[in-house]
Amino acid sequence: MSLQADAPPAPDGTIVFFHPDLGIGGAERLVVDAAVGLQQRGHHVVIFTNHCDRNHCFDECRDGTLDVRVHGEWPIPMSIFNRLTIVCAILRHIQLLVQIALSGELKALKPRAFVVDQLSAGLPLLRFIAPDAPILFYCHFPDLLLAQGRQSALKRLYRLPFDWIEEWSMGFAQAVAVNSEFTKGIVARTWPRLKEKVDTKVVYPCVDTTVDSSANDEASLSGSPKVILSINRFERKKNIGLAVKAFAAIPEEDRRWVRLVLAGGYDPRVAENVEYHTELEALATSHSLKHHTLTSFDAASFSSIPHETSVLFLLSIPNPTKTLFLGVARLLVYTPSNEHFGIVPLEAMLARVPVLAANTGGPVETIQDMKTGWLRDPEDVDAWSAVMLSVLRMPDQDVRRMGADGEERVRSLFGRDNMALRLETSINEILSQKYARPSLLMPLSIVISLLLAVLAIYIQIS
Repeated sequence: MSLQADAPPAPDGTIVFFHPDLGIGGAERLVVDAAVGLQQRGHHVVIFTNHCDRNHCFDECRDGTLDVRVHGEWPIPMSIFNRLTIVCAILRHIQLLVQIALSGELKALKPRAFVVDQLSAGLPLLRFIAPDAPILFYCHFPDLLLAQGRQSALKRLYRLPFDWIEEWSMGFAQAVAVNSEFTKGIVARTWPRLKEKVDTKVVYPCVDTTVDSSANDEASLSGSPKVILSINRFERKKNIGLAVKAFAAIPEEDRRWVRLVLAGGYDPRVAENVEYHTELEALATSHSLKHHTLTSFDAASFSSIPHETSVLFLLSIPNPTKTLFLGVARLLVYTPSNEHFGIVPLEAMLARVPVLAANTGGPVETIQDMKTGWLRDPEDVDAWSAVMLSVLRMPDQDVRRMGADGEERVRSLFGRDNMALRLETSINEILSQKYARPSLLMPLSIVISLLLAVLAIYIQIS
């Protein structure tokens, strides 16, 4: 029986989500799945966001499945000369909150509970605007640990106010959810005082287990060329270069009829995406690997791929294209180290594709080494290359067996119904709790946080 059939009657009020940019990525996939899952449980759901490009978002955000409302997209930019990104994100989020509060749009929804992720800086203001609706904050990972380029004293000084705001503002949530036991441990070590204020819950991300995974059949496994697939955003922290280096280390006679496909999120507005794609092309060239890039994928574009291409770049592939390549992949390589969770390995296992991933972070909780895939040291290129080679030489029936084990694991532990139930339980728990209404000092604390943001701007530009 489907989860929706078992769902309780729809309660009064709306569960309101806030997410800064509904593009294509793991965090966005989690928000979309959470919102769809709660809808299937009978809840009315609305997502507010600062940006959602219909040409660069998940299908549910543009086909009417979800009620997505965009506010505060301008005049504040995403960044200023590729700097002050966190400042702009906070100001855009606050602008959104103020706009929907003053217009009466938020009040009209009769918010029952809020689910906020990525940006916690607006939680004090949200508590002040709608004090009767509790907040569940989904912490994908502490932002202070994600910030790049913090070696200089100036950069550390610039980040200091935001690190303080992140921890302080999370205390205004009634509960904090995290995406894995790994992240829960990181949060506890990063903010030891936070657990005294709010409860931390593990709510695993999910994949849609209603999809047909039968595409990866015997014919696709024996096809030519064989495909080793990587799906990640084009960001340096995703360590996609590891896949290129490991692939290049395979003996030439073994990779002659193999293609490494590097696919994933790519936004031309984001400088790092553009730069890293260029760096990966240069890396492939340095290893004498012929490469080709496609910004869209259809029958015509596929036929245009040069026959000698060893590395194929697919930029911002839609879901049907991703499904197609998962259907013909012999192995998925997931290269990030200390990834908070990692949704792509689940998608691959659901499609009956074995996964090679780093032996750190979330994949340790999702992949069973030597059963549904392999966990290897991301610093050991030779170990990754050895797994790739072994999969290329492995009998098809062994690949199918590992794929079947992976699919069974995902369907039993990581389906959308599992996530929806965990999330609904967490929301019901905070709804049942009694908590103090915000005091008159709340506006003052919000002003203080904004002054700290202004101070950070001054530090950055002075």
